[in-house]
Amino acid sequence: MAGHSKWSTIKRKKGAADAKRSKMFSRIVKEVSVAVREGGSDPETNPRLRAAINNAKGVNMPKDNISRAISKADSEGDALQELTFEGYGPEGVPIFIECLTDNNNRTVSSIRSIFTKRGGSLGTNGSLSFLFERKGVFVIPKGDHDQDELELELIDAGAEEIDISDDYFEVYTQMADFGKMQKKLEELGIEAENASLQRIPNDYKTLDTEAALRVLKVIDAFEDNEDVQNVYHNIEMTDELLKALEEED
Repeated sequence: MAGHSKWSTIKRKKGAADAKRSKMFSRIVKEVSVAVREGGSDPETNPRLRAAINNAKGVNMPKDNISRAISKADSEGDALQELTFEGYGPEGVPIFIECLTDNNNRTVSSIRSIFTKRGGSLGTNGSLSFLFERKGVFVIPKGDHDQDELELELIDAGAEEIDISDDYFEVYTQMADFGKMQKKLEELGIEAENASLQRIPNDYKTLDTEAALRVLKVIDAFEDNEDVQNVYHNIEMTDELLKALEEED
């Protein structure tokens, strides 16, 4: 993953997310709801719920909001369904979209419309499976941890790759080791800034800055949809592109 920092992208979006806090909270509430439905309301025995709660804390979601979301999901259940969409955007960039929705027809229509109007094409499920691999991704504040010791602990817990920036360790695991890494961080008393299962590209596509910005506007259109939880692509986030994005913000 040389030359590509997922966390740089996350940090860029945090500024925009501050202006869309209610939308971010809504997505976390959906994730909490599905996690409770799948594994129960006890975070001690439900790794997906633990991750959702930690991510809620990472965006400063009030504890009362988190508790209400868990209680509501536990007492009422939910009608949310998980949908995924795969297709190609402008410049032939593959786009993988994860949704949680209570209205399949609405979501399918909306996603298809964005692909069509923005010069892309919606493909069939599985058409991009060879381009992305699902991995656990943990973003850990550096703090005052001994770097060498922490790396050894993380590798012991299944870390395949550790990217280090000025402020963070970005840790990648196999999907099967997600829960194991969660437990290790808890043992070490470390709270991840963000912990999630992500679809990591096997290869990255480098575009000139102008073309990349056009494609990222399409990505933004998907992310603005209320049913969309995550959008993945394989654009290489070069220094030039990140600088251009900062100037736009």
